Amino acid sequence: MGSQISRNDRSSGSSRYPPPPTVRPLPRAEAEPNFNTSGLEEPTLSDLNSYEDACHEDPDLRKLDENLQLRTRRTVNSIAVDLEVRSISLESLGEVTGCLLEMNKEVVEIILRNKKDIWKDPELSELVDDYFENSLLTLDFCKSLDACLNRARIIESIIKVALKKFEEEHHSGDGPVKSYSRTLEELRNFQAAGDPFTQEFFKGFDSIQSRQVLMLKKLQAKNKKLDKKLRRLKMWRKVSNVIFIVAFASVLIFSVVAAAITAPPVVTALAAAAAIPLGSMGKWLNSFWQKYEKELMVQRELISSMQIVGTLVLVDFQSIEKLVDRFQIKIEELSTYADFAMRDPESVEIVVGEIKTKVNDFIKTIHDLSERANKCSRETRMARTVILRKIISHSSSSNLDIGMF
Repeated sequence: MGSQISRNDRSSGSSRYPPPPTVRPLPRAEAEPNFNTSGLEEPTLSDLNSYEDACHEDPDLRKLDENLQLRTRRTVNSIAVDLEVRSISLESLGEVTGCLLEMNKEVVEIILRNKKDIWKDPELSELVDDYFENSLLTLDFCKSLDACLNRARIIESIIKVALKKFEEEHHSGDGPVKSYSRTLEELRNFQAAGDPFTQEFFKGFDSIQSRQVLMLKKLQAKNKKLDKKLRRLKMWRKVSNVIFIVAFASVLIFSVVAAAITAPPVVTALAAAAAIPLGSMGKWLNSFWQKYEKELMVQRELISSMQIVGTLVLVDFQSIEKLVDRFQIKIEELSTYADFAMRDPESVEIVVGEIKTKVNDFIKTIHDLSERANKCSRETRMARTVILRKIISHSSSSNLDIGMF
C-alpha cells in the first residue's frame, strides 16, 4: 500500500499485506460469504496508483500509510491463527476493534488539521456588495460630471456669443472708435459664470477614486486567497486518499474476520458496509473535488471581471482628472483675458484676438470630457450587467452556497 507498495511489487504479484492463510473449502451446505454487494466497485489499479503517487508526494499521508500497514499486518496475523478452528478469540476481536479505532482517529486528526469552511464565503459576498455600491457611486459621479459639463457648455455658449458680438460691433458703422459694450457685457457674463467644477465635485471625485483603489486592493487580495485555495485542493485530495486507503484496509480486515468465524450476519454486514467507499465513495469524492475546483474557478473569474472593470474605471478617472485640470487652465486663461478687457476697454480687440486662439482648445476639452464621462458611465452600466449575469448564471447552475449566491 502507498509508498511501500511499488508498481513492480504489484506486477510481480507480491503485496505488503500478507494474504490470509489458505482456508479449506466449506461444506456444500455452507455458502461462502460474498462481500461484493450489488452496485459496488472495488478499487481499480488507477486508484491504487493515484494513492501511491500521493504517498510519495505527501509526508503526512506516507506516515499514515506506514502506520496503517503495520496495524493491518498485525491485525490480520492475529486473526489468521484462528482460521483453522473457524472461530475468533476475544483478544483477536479486540485487536480488530483497536486497529479500526486507531485508523479512524488518525483520519479525524488529519481532517481536523486541515478543516476549513470551503463552501460559504462571506468575504466574496461582501466584495460583490462593495462592487455594486461603488458602481452606483461611480454612476452618481458621472451624473455630477455631466452637470458640471452642462455649466461648461453654457460658458462655451457665452464665449461664442461674445465673439459674435465682437464681430458685429467691429464691423458696425459707428466710426473708428468702438466701445464694444455688448462684447464687454458678454465677457462680464463669462466672468460671473465662474468655474463649473465646484469643491463638492472634487470632494466626490477624490472619495470615489479612493474607494476604487481600495476595492482593487481587496480584489487582488481575494484573488491571492483563491489561488491559495486552489493550491490547497492538493491537500484535500490527500484527505480523500486517507479515507480511501483506510476503507481499503477496513475491507481487508473485515474479510479476514468474516472468514475466521464463518461470516455471521453481523460481520458480513460490517464487511459490506466497509466496502461501500471503495467504489461509489471514491467516485463521489472525485466528483466532489471537481465541483469544488469549478466553484473556485467561477469565483476567481468573478473577481477577475470586477478587477478588470475597476481598472478601467480608474483609467477613466485618471483621464477625467487630467481633462478637468486642462479645462481649469484654459478657463483661467480666458478669465484673465476677460478681466483685462473689462479693466481696459481699449484692449478689447487684442483680448478677443487672444481668446480666439484659445477657444478651440477650450471647447475641445469640454467635448473630450463629455466623451470620457459617457464612456465611464457606459462601461460601468455594462459591467454591472455582466457581473449580475455571472452571478445569476452561477446561482442557477450550482447548488453550493458561497455566501451571497
